[in-house]
Amino acid sequence: MNVTATEVTPAELPGRAAALLDSGHRLALAAAHEDPDGSLRVVYLFTAASPERRAELRVRLDPSDPVVPSLAHLSFPAGRFEREMHDLYGIVPADHPLPHRLVRHHHWPRGWYPMRADAGPPPEFGDPEGPYPFVQVEGPGVYEIPVGPVHAGMIEPGHFRFSVVGESILKLKARLWFVHKGLEKLFEGRLPADALPLAERVSGDTAVGHALAFCLAVEDATGVEVSPGAQRARALLLELERLYNHVTDLGALCNDVGHSILNAQFGRVRERLLRLNAATTGHRLLRGGVVPGGSVLLAVPDPERLKGLADDIGELVGLALGHTVVLDRFTGTAPLSLDAARDLGVLGYVARASGLDVDARRDHPLTDLRPALTVPTRASGDVLARFEIRAEEIAASIALVTDLAYGMSPGLTSYWPPLSAPGERASGVGIVEGWRGTIVHRVELTADGTLARVKIVDPSFFNWPALPVALTGAIVPDFPLVNKSFNLSYAGNDL
Repeated sequence: MNVTATEVTPAELPGRAAALLDSGHRLALAAAHEDPDGSLRVVYLFTAASPERRAELRVRLDPSDPVVPSLAHLSFPAGRFEREMHDLYGIVPADHPLPHRLVRHHHWPRGWYPMRADAGPPPEFGDPEGPYPFVQVEGPGVYEIPVGPVHAGMIEPGHFRFSVVGESILKLKARLWFVHKGLEKLFEGRLPADALPLAERVSGDTAVGHALAFCLAVEDATGVEVSPGAQRARALLLELERLYNHVTDLGALCNDVGHSILNAQFGRVRERLLRLNAATTGHRLLRGGVVPGGSVLLAVPDPERLKGLADDIGELVGLALGHTVVLDRFTGTAPLSLDAARDLGVLGYVARASGLDVDARRDHPLTDLRPALTVPTRASGDVLARFEIRAEEIAASIALVTDLAYGMSPGLTSYWPPLSAPGERASGVGIVEGWRGTIVHRVELTADGTLARVKIVDPSFFNWPALPVALTGAIVPDFPLVNKSFNLSYAGNDL
């Protein structure tokens, strides 16, 4: 793998970024930092595949006037990272086309940047900037439907504002960040082993994905090489996590078109998978399976049991796609075009359903998964495509788990020597294909081995803006179905 890190001036940044994007890189992460001397800097991480490449651009800023040229004209995700940095660090993206708040709601006080060392306790919250400036669509018969932020089920808060004519959606605005947890700040000053439970809880349904990305970043920073056996065990756990989540989604999608019987049947399979998880790591959500430098398996999945699950799931998928009502509701609903998916930088099954051939398991591999790994894609980008991609990935995951489990024994698979302090400030990156898409963690360690900064990027940060785009022209009753076909994380987004 080719890894580069380059110090650039603010004036040089746009040209360097444009060159990387033109050469096939994508902006995977942008993170603000405050160094011990009070200076501010921004790190932009670009990644590419075939061959695997990783490039960082590091920009130091004047702490008395922290201004960085906006890259929003080059990359849509860059514009959102810049708004996040402005909200949390006070770094101003010059010439940003949409310089509105992103993370800090309008009742957050002006001039208070909670990630800064001198932030102090939060001032009194109020309503300094008035209500959120929703774009209003006007015209004969246009009306608005507000939904949320409080919802009826076990779901985190998010506000959706629909502009509608009849039942047709003209515009949707999703407003998130109602529960900003300050999670990245909680990592600071901890030893990596003590911070692992935080990583497992970034998004509860992605315990393996985030724990693994965090551990990979720490191992990259400290120069630890994980054994091939541990790498295979970690890849196995990642597929088990993909399995139970995809099965859950298939059932929920059937339920959203009125086929509750199929949902119940997929729920039955989900329970079998959760029990398999518990037998494998001692936790139904697979916590405890990934540790710094290694992995822990209490048991290895039985191939015959996996084959039975594959047959069961395949039958249920056939029943769903053979049902005319299900197929009719899925087909052509809320398509996301290839161009829109590429421009927005979407990831995971949402990207693959629109024709983007991206998968970190192949592009940034933990271990060699050939020939068991297949990366399915579709061209239509609709709900049906997102359903079919999940179904095919389930079959691929079962094949991968079966292959990875061959000859594997339970127990702790670790490394030697133990994780130690780097002796100087060091940084590292972890890239993982979680079940929703590519997860990236970047860590910086102090000389004594404590965490100075952890930047987390869940694929939902990239995919949330695509939901309103796909819904344009859909009808209001399709919103629950389309929302579930994306199934984005509030917790992974609202850090």
